[in-house]
Amino acid sequence: MKNNTANHEKHFRGKKVSEIILGAQDGLVNVLGVVLGIASATNNILVILVAGLAATFAETISMGAVAYTSKKAEHDYYRSERALKELEIRETPGLEIKIIREIYTRKGFKGKLLDNVVKSITSNKKVWIDTMMAEELNLSPKFGGSPLKSGLIVFITTLIGSIVPIIPFVILPLKDAMIASVIFSLLALFALGAMKAKLTIGNWFISGFELAMIGTLAALISYFIGQWLGIAFGTNIIAI
Repeated sequence: MKNNTANHEKHFRGKKVSEIILGAQDGLVNVLGVVLGIASATNNILVILVAGLAATFAETISMGAVAYTSKKAEHDYYRSERALKELEIRETPGLEIKIIREIYTRKGFKGKLLDNVVKSITSNKKVWIDTMMAEELNLSPKFGGSPLKSGLIVFITTLIGSIVPIIPFVILPLKDAMIASVIFSLLALFALGAMKAKLTIGNWFISGFELAMIGTLAALISYFIGQWLGIAFGTNIIAI
């Protein structure tokens, strides 16, 4: 019992970690790209801050909304499939019993034992439907939380992640702020990756390194795009 509880908690924790990583990583990498791109194209810190904050709020609201709607879609899809399965059991019970028998035959049940298992499952409508949903359709009613809770988690973590690359531009000169923004962001990404491995599975260093490399790639691409825009259009056009 203790082991089962521990496994359940690990699965639950893993789902929450994935939402935290999704929000924080997306916010951090996207806003880092924005501020570096703008910084490399103009010397105006005000423009950088305005662009960074605009990207922060747009990204945060968007990610929270997407998390909510996608989680709600999962719930709606499960309910629609369950309703369809209830209809199939009611209208074609013989076929559904045959499917249950085939499922448990593949699991190694046979003879009297197979007959008893099939009879036991199909004698209880709820158990029958639950079994069909899980074994035939590979669908589970447990999605790791409500859509609203999932949306809030992603919203908050995206906001926190988005703020990290912006902070240096508030307190440091432009060139120093660019360097600090990259360093802070990479450290934050590394910490996120390490946390993911510690709470789920995998090597904490490799996981942290992978996320940090994603941030580095995004930063380099954004920096060189900003440099190109600055050369192509002139910093005087971009600067206020």
